[in-house]
Amino acid sequence: MMTDPIADMLARIKNALRARKKTVTVPASRLKMEIVKILKEEGFIEDFQYIEEKPQAKIEITLKYDEAKRPVIAGLKRVSKPGRRLYLGYQKLPKVMDGLGIAIVSTSQGIMPDYEARKRKIGGEVICEIW
Repeated sequence: MMTDPIADMLARIKNALRARKKTVTVPASRLKMEIVKILKEEGFIEDFQYIEEKPQAKIEITLKYDEAKRPVIAGLKRVSKPGRRLYLGYQKLPKVMDGLGIAIVSTSQGIMPDYEARKRKIGGEVICEIW
């Protein structure tokens, strides 16, 4: 049994980037879909596709590389873990790489990037950081 599906998804993406894969497939969940949508909106991945399958649906993520075939995502880090949740107010949300990266925050108004949560003046659980 997997104890942290978000950490598993981030590890799969990191491993696929290291292996220079074009796509990576992860088991689907609503939280993962929201995170992947933010990654696409922020330009960290090229695209994603929801694949309805039994017994578990999947998300196929198309990874993004620059002209020199270097991954656009330089790093991924799980911040809030199942054993140690991290909740922060909007003033204390981290600025990842001085604004070059993003922190994904789960708020009472949904999952959003750190700058959006700051703009709306709402804090929440810091799920992960991407740069």
